[in-house]
Amino acid sequence: MAKQEHLDILSQGVDVWNSWRRENAQVRPDLSGAGLSQAKLRHADLHGADLNGTDFREADLRQANLREANLSKANLGDANLMWADFRKANLTQADLSGVSLREASLSEADLREADLRRADLQETDLNKADLRGADLRHAYLYEADLRHADLRGAHLVEAYLHGASLIGANLGEADLTGANLNEANLSGANLSKAELGMAVLVGTNLHGATLVGCSIHGVSVWRVDLGEAEQRDLVVSGFGEPTVTVDNLEVAQFIYLLLNNQKIRDVIDTITSKAVLILGRFTEERKAVLDAVREELRRRDYLPIQFDFDKPSSRNLTETVSTLAHISRFIIADITDAKSIPQELQRIVPDLPSLPVQPLILSSQYEYAMFKDFKDYPWVLPPYRYQSTEDLLASLQERVINPALAKAKEIEERRRAFEEEMGK
Repeated sequence: MAKQEHLDILSQGVDVWNSWRRENAQVRPDLSGAGLSQAKLRHADLHGADLNGTDFREADLRQANLREANLSKANLGDANLMWADFRKANLTQADLSGVSLREASLSEADLREADLRRADLQETDLNKADLRGADLRHAYLYEADLRHADLRGAHLVEAYLHGASLIGANLGEADLTGANLNEANLSGANLSKAELGMAVLVGTNLHGATLVGCSIHGVSVWRVDLGEAEQRDLVVSGFGEPTVTVDNLEVAQFIYLLLNNQKIRDVIDTITSKAVLILGRFTEERKAVLDAVREELRRRDYLPIQFDFDKPSSRNLTETVSTLAHISRFIIADITDAKSIPQELQRIVPDLPSLPVQPLILSSQYEYAMFKDFKDYPWVLPPYRYQSTEDLLASLQERVINPALAKAKEIEERRRAFEEEMGK
């Protein structure tokens, strides 16, 4: 129970209280169990005080010094604690629901099983805080500092953690269902067995994080940094569904759509059976030819994909064309007035023996010098020499599409025969 003497001094106002504290530095105030709801305690020096079970509901504790105070089981519901100093304070099982702790310091504070529902923790310092089992549902943690905080088993359902720093934080078995982690820094954080269902991770830094055994059903992932992150046994399926796990957070969304959306499967089947990658020079004159080929392919129920290589080449562009090649049925490559296309064919041809390449060239021109090297690859067909755009379109099915499809079929049959032979 609180000492009446200490309560009497506090009742005389913050100035009198703080003066008494300075004169009696060796005394540890005992305000445990006191009823201080709606009390005006702004700037009050309560450091080291015994506030166990004290009722601070709707109290004004802005900029109060609560460093190393014992607030275990205290009720701080709807109190204003902006800029308050709670460093190393004991707040175990404290009721902090709905409080404003904006820019307060809670570094190394003990907040085990504390109730922080709907709390305003914007820019709050929670560095190395112990938040094991704390209830942070719907808490506002915008740009909060949670570096190396222990959040094992914490409840962060629909918590707002946009821009928060969680470097090295321990979020093992934490419930982050529906949490907003946009632009948050979780580098080196431990998310083992965390619940990330419906969470939003856009621009989130997960570099070096541990993502093992997490439930990620419905997670939204865009532009995340997963460099050196440990990703394993991520559960894509929802509750009550057969368990499906993947080992890559970014792939998870695609896998789930693939398993649960017939339209997505139809799209993939369409792409792999009808996509045709068109390569060539994108000058005004050459682009007119490529556009005409694209329109003719579209008319014939193919899915033409054009990629402009007339732009400055880079590693990313090379990787992009390789990706597009992997999902194509065959390639039409106009090597007339070749410029960037030799580099792209060099990336595609040697690595994709199951992908037919049908070259085209204007009959008045010669193949570029290095093209002869590709003639050693069986999946590169002889160039079709055309007189004009009209001539090319008129013979497109017979001289371009049919040879490419025949080569694709030949490759598939050869591969099937090889697999059957190996299976004997």
